Amino acid sequence: MKVTGDDVRALVLALAETSEHFAWGMPVFKVAGRLFLTLPEDETSMAVRCPVLDRDELVMAEPHKFWIAAHEAGNPWVRVYLSALDDRDELTAIVTDSWRQAAPRALLEDAEG
Repeated sequence: MKVTGDDVRALVLALAETSEHFAWGMPVFKVAGRLFLTLPEDETSMAVRCPVLDRDELVMAEPHKFWIAAHEAGNPWVRVYLSALDDRDELTAIVTDSWRQAAPRALLEDAEG
């Protein structure tokens, strides 16, 4: 599967209360004002929220797909090579999980209800 930054953007912007901004020289996406995804490296990867323990397991299990940027080592973020994603379902799961980690509780309840 060939995933592009435009594919990520379309998926992200379809999520409730999501907006695109430009910061740190790259597109960044927020849900209800909270950062949950960026498109660094000329949109060839994405950085998403991920609990540190889960992130470390992902990197160890699939280093060709996931890695940790040095400046994010102490934070709950992981980078994902877009070219390494298996399919659209995997992309959707990663993006949606990051969105859920940043979304306010009321928005999550609305999405589930």
